Amino acid sequence: MHWYVDVLKKYAVFSGRARRQEYWMFTLISTVISIVVAIAEGVLGTNSVIGTVYVLAVLLPSLAVTVRRLHDTDRSGWWVLIGLIPVVGWIVLLVFTCLDSQPQPNKYGPSPKHVPPYPTYPTY
Repeated sequence: MHWYVDVLKKYAVFSGRARRQEYWMFTLISTVISIVVAIAEGVLGTNSVIGTVYVLAVLLPSLAVTVRRLHDTDRSGWWVLIGLIPVVGWIVLLVFTCLDSQPQPNKYGPSPKHVPPYPTYPTY
């Protein structure tokens, strides 16, 4: 769950890099929440108001984490626009987000795989 919250904390951060795990865990949790909201709306009959609010709330973080994921594969964030092309664009974007990250630092920053997410303190 911390992957989801970490992405929300970086609400509109388009710089830096995002690991595959961060991207896909956010996508998974967001999808599960969307399904639960859709089921709740079906039961309550709220005419998809809550779902629309949720989609609008996570639109910017979703876009930001996708751009950071593309940065991790050493691609410009502008590649996210290829997703606007039906089917072919979606497949290309899916492949790009599934690729492994560059282990060395690139122009978007150091590899998130090799940077500890939290400060480590010596144990005695």
